[in-house]
Amino acid sequence: MLYGRYEHTVDAKNRMFVPAKFKDELGSSFKLTYNDFNKCILVYSDMEWAKYEEKISQLPSLKFDDFIREIYSNTVDVQVDSQGRIIIPSFLKEKVEIEKNVLVMGVGTHIEIWAQEVFAEKSKKVDMNKIKELMMELGF
Repeated sequence: MLYGRYEHTVDAKNRMFVPAKFKDELGSSFKLTYNDFNKCILVYSDMEWAKYEEKISQLPSLKFDDFIREIYSNTVDVQVDSQGRIIIPSFLKEKVEIEKNVLVMGVGTHIEIWAQEVFAEKSKKVDMNKIKELMMELGF
């Protein structure tokens, strides 16, 4: 289970340190893709990506072909270098508006990488009363 949040920076060569706690869970190579709805990069271990691909393979291709194309064409394999860094491809950085400062968050089965400014704006829109109601509905 991936949880916690860390602040990092992306250097001029698009490299970012992977928090050690997350690296232990993800392994030395994993998948990066993006979520346009939330404007963040999604990071999946190979095992979790296989589960995600299984769900995608069940979709009727004629109805979801744009979704399928978008996911697969914007997914890359990355390897952690000897210093504990990954390279974030420029096209992914641009899609989620990452310039330098990032927030790396564990969200259960995967990690999200956010531009700190984008996440700050999103956080302002979170309705804590709705979250409280949902938690109560679920018995938390």
